[in-house]
Amino acid sequence: MGASASSILVPEGTGGAHDTGIEDLPESCVAEVMLHLDPPGICKLAKLSRTFRAAATGNFVWETKLPMNYPYLLEKASVGEENKVQLTKMEIYAKLCRRSPFDGGTKEFWLEKHKGRLCMSISSKALLITGIDDRRYWNYIPTEESRFRSVAYLQQIWWFEVGGEIEFCFPPGTYTLYFRLHLGRPSRRLGRRICNTEHVHGWNIKPVRFQLSTSDEKMHNGLELLFKLRSALWSGGDGRRNQNSSHPKPVLPEDAVVGGRRWMHRLV
Repeated sequence: MGASASSILVPEGTGGAHDTGIEDLPESCVAEVMLHLDPPGICKLAKLSRTFRAAATGNFVWETKLPMNYPYLLEKASVGEENKVQLTKMEIYAKLCRRSPFDGGTKEFWLEKHKGRLCMSISSKALLITGIDDRRYWNYIPTEESRFRSVAYLQQIWWFEVGGEIEFCFPPGTYTLYFRLHLGRPSRRLGRRICNTEHVHGWNIKPVRFQLSTSDEKMHNGLELLFKLRSALWSGGDGRRNQNSSHPKPVLPEDAVVGGRRWMHRLV
């Protein structure tokens, strides 16, 4: 609703009367409306007038957008900072929406800016992978496709397990765990991304076992044939088997986005 459309004309002769517009709304009323908006919507309204800008910076507005454990997240995001300053709730939200690395840069967390939901990404270097130090089977290769700038590349192996554990204070909510797995080694030709899947095979023979457990002793198990889940878990390969070899050769894992405590998956 624009200011002109919401103006109220005061009858003539009232003396000193003037048009009343949206900019005349009390700051407290504007702030109440902002409580029902998402953060990007609040920032857009802040551009309308000084009153809206003042309401948009109110601590009580932004405190409702922050997760319950935001003091813990802020402390973790501020590790290593020498000159810590007092931040408003809006500044805290903006800071937590930026990716904050921890555990030697092998993990990072951030808030999704629209809903304030906690996200976390974990590098393959933070995972326990069978044979990862044996260069006959694995190598770390640089790539711009991973936010950690490198991925674990599997050359050949008969079976392996990938496991991980994390201690982190997650706010209450529902979380989803994803593994990013890419079959085939990506490269670029004439500026276009291509993927060589010539040596990708074995993934259609047996399923991958997934397991997730949490600190309250809840556990979930599942078996999946990955070649049937191209859009969900991987892309670029077709699970073909070469007649001369049965070794799987994927890039694994590019990174893992996690909302849990302990996870494992095994190629059996």
